[in-house]
Amino acid sequence: MVKSKIETYIGFLVRSRKITLGSGAISTLHGGVYLIILDGASAKNSQKLALKFKNRFSCPLVVCLLGFEKAVNKEGCKIAAVRDLNLANAILNNLDDNYRLYE
Repeated sequence: MVKSKIETYIGFLVRSRKITLGSGAISTLHGGVYLIILDGASAKNSQKLALKFKNRFSCPLVVCLLGFEKAVNKEGCKIAAVRDLNLANAILNNLDDNYRLYE
């Protein structure tokens, strides 16, 4: 299966350690978050937390419809915070059928 551009960008973020995985780790951040990514299959509480983080950091929220755990290579991960402005913009500019901007 061919990776999408967004999955490639997420791989760059993981390797450069510019992505924070999990709601507990995100809640410790004080700024510098440019994008929140949420797994579309997450529970209501995770969705509420994602909206809370979206408002707290004043950043966009992207929902992944399929395979988010595989993209970040961490089982059970439902939410992530992107801490690199350029890669956050690249993700937002290359949204596809699997990744949608939350409105």
